[in-house]
Amino acid sequence: MSAASRLSPTSDFRPFYLAVIAGLACAFVLGKALPSTMDAISAIIEPLCASSDPTGSTRDTVEPISSHALPNVPGKRVTIVRVFYGPGGFTRAHRHAGSVTAYITKGEIRSQLAGGAVETFKVGQSFFEPPGAVHLVSANASNSESAELIAVFVADEGAQLTTFVE
Repeated sequence: MSAASRLSPTSDFRPFYLAVIAGLACAFVLGKALPSTMDAISAIIEPLCASSDPTGSTRDTVEPISSHALPNVPGKRVTIVRVFYGPGGFTRAHRHAGSVTAYITKGEIRSQLAGGAVETFKVGQSFFEPPGAVHLVSANASNSESAELIAVFVADEGAQLTTFVE
């Protein structure tokens, strides 16, 4: 059997996952090293993110990590946030202005896009939301443990990242 035929589908993506993890780790380290810069970034990002008032459960928070204009893609911005879900936590139905990739860092997250099945994602797994897709279910799969994810948005400069659906 050749080496190529022994590769699993996940090993083909290992360099991609390692690059994502390395990028997130760098963002985290920079965020801890530059608190005044992060305060400024938070002030810019906060109005773009969902507030936790009537949006879902009260034990959940969205923490801005970073936001940068993409110099090679004029008019676009990449924004990274950490979403914490308390036990039983959820966000009500919503959509995003741009593309979103979510990476699970703690616990398990239940997710469902309109037209799709409810799926449960564990630590180390990720899911993608195309622009404008309705995210019907975004919830902690546990009623006793917390969960969290890192969300990476690529959207138009100045766009409201999250809009709730009635």
